[in-house]
Amino acid sequence: MNKSSSSQQTMVSALIKSMFGSAYKLSLFVLISIMLLLTVRYFTSPVITLAENQTLLNTFNQVLPIDLYNNDPLTDTKKITNPVMLARLGAESPVTFYRARKNKQPAGLIFTVTAPNGYSGDITLLIGVLPDGRVSGVRVLKHKETPGLGDKIELNKNPWILEFNGRNVRHDNDSNWAVKKDGGDFDQFTGATITPRAVIGAVKNALMFINEHGDSLYE
Repeated sequence: MNKSSSSQQTMVSALIKSMFGSAYKLSLFVLISIMLLLTVRYFTSPVITLAENQTLLNTFNQVLPIDLYNNDPLTDTKKITNPVMLARLGAESPVTFYRARKNKQPAGLIFTVTAPNGYSGDITLLIGVLPDGRVSGVRVLKHKETPGLGDKIELNKNPWILEFNGRNVRHDNDSNWAVKKDGGDFDQFTGATITPRAVIGAVKNALMFINEHGDSLYE
């Protein structure tokens, strides 16, 4: 074997050794990074979950006063997956009902509904309903309505959403569930009637759903 061939083999061997060395170091770095990430997640996950749950509870308390219940609605839930029932709520995916109880007795239901016919698309609402079918509160969670017009459904922009408090749906008040322009009880927004119509319709459908299935949702 001549010196040139021997030198080439030495260079190849050194290159291979260098490549394996670099791969080993890279693998070790990735492994350590993953371990660090998992460790951080292990210690921070409970804190994050607690914060998220507290935020959710704070939102719940806006639609159902905390003094009305003494259980943890986050752990007392019922999920609806029936497509026909979901359609009544304007939902395409399962809806979770958070059940509030006072001394183990039904105190209210908290759940989301979707108004699919807003001016600019879907409007997601959080609703609290008392065992007798009356609204305890409604809040808008998400929407794309026009700023200055349709966004008056937000409580921090306008108190309009509070008009639902204490209302229910009965055979003798069906016509009241409309904006005043349509002969109902609810105020409309100047230049944005479509938005309140959508919200009123969604809340009404939710209450009709509760009228039909309310008792079973506590079981």
